[in-house]
Amino acid sequence: MGDLALWTLVFSLGAYLVCGIPFGLIIAIAMGHVDVRQVGSGNIGTTNVARSVGKSAAAATLACDVCKGLVWMLVARQGLAALALGGDVASLDHRTLFGASLAVVFLFCIMGHIFSPYLRFHGGKGIAVGFGSALGLFWPLGLGALAVFIVLAVPTRYVSLGSVAAAASLPVLAALFGFSTAAVAVIALAAAIVVWSHRENIGRLVRGEERRFSFRKKGEGEDPADGGAR
Repeated sequence: MGDLALWTLVFSLGAYLVCGIPFGLIIAIAMGHVDVRQVGSGNIGTTNVARSVGKSAAAATLACDVCKGLVWMLVARQGLAALALGGDVASLDHRTLFGASLAVVFLFCIMGHIFSPYLRFHGGKGIAVGFGSALGLFWPLGLGALAVFIVLAVPTRYVSLGSVAAAASLPVLAALFGFSTAAVAVIALAAAIVVWSHRENIGRLVRGEERRFSFRKKGEGEDPADGGAR
């Protein structure tokens, strides 16, 4: 128990530092010599990178944000199994304490991206990194949230609506998949932080002022990786 708590803390700190890396900003500067915080929406997510630098940079941003969450969760999964549980395969069930420990690492992946230590605790809105991290936590959980996103975002073209709904669905899906009460509570906290990061988008949705995402025209709509322009 003590070893699991210690290594959960270690991998959570790693999650915060790794997932806090602002790939959108780095890629925009490297490929277009542009600080995306100073142009367009000021967002470091995919759409603002697309507007400021181009589609290739935007695709790289999206891929990096998804992968940093996915890769770190896989590292944490293997690391916790080897260092805290002695490689006991029976202990790797997501319904056990192991699943709750991974949920804590998942929470810190989200927090690192939204409250990046490299950008004075500012960052993105947690959708892309959340998807990747959810896949690493328990892949059906990530795919379930993606399905919710697609069902709402595609027909309405409100990416922020799909993003908020996908985040809100995570604790419900986790409970349905048999995660422990502790794990569901931690996942619910992560989801609440993502929803909170979309508070401006939610306000615009309520007022009928939120822009719809255009799948055809460059430079229109919201940020598919961060849930809308901020």
